[in-house]
Amino acid sequence: MEQSIQAIWKQDEIPVILRRTGKGELLRVRLPFDSNNRQWLQNGRRITPSWIAPRKFWEIPKAWFDDFVNRALQKYGRLYVIQPYREQEICSPSCQNAKGHECQCSCMGVHHGAGSDGSWFEVSDAFSTRWGERELACRLMVAKRRVQ
Repeated sequence: MEQSIQAIWKQDEIPVILRRTGKGELLRVRLPFDSNNRQWLQNGRRITPSWIAPRKFWEIPKAWFDDFVNRALQKYGRLYVIQPYREQEICSPSCQNAKGHECQCSCMGVHHGAGSDGSWFEVSDAFSTRWGERELACRLMVAKRRVQ
């Protein structure tokens, strides 16, 4: 994990959930200490959350994600969500193979005239795309205040 994401993961004031997307991987959750955390996470369900003591986090099923986020926002008012993402780049073969300097592509000239290195998926003469490496992103979610 990136250094700032590690700092967010290790803090203990705001709940944090790590979305893991691999087959069989569970969600990982860190909560401010409360003796009822297991019961609160389980929320009357059949499956019991697992406490991973050496690393101080809970593991819960992926299917619980939306419910966990909603309930954590209601209880704590804010929550960090750490999740994988891959940035999508968009360009076009006509831009990559251009000879002049004028560029009207969405890449804003980054790939203009550079040629194709084989990493692009060419959809048409006007559109090609590729995905970046998998990285982690973090966002702070804050509960909406109710207007009365």
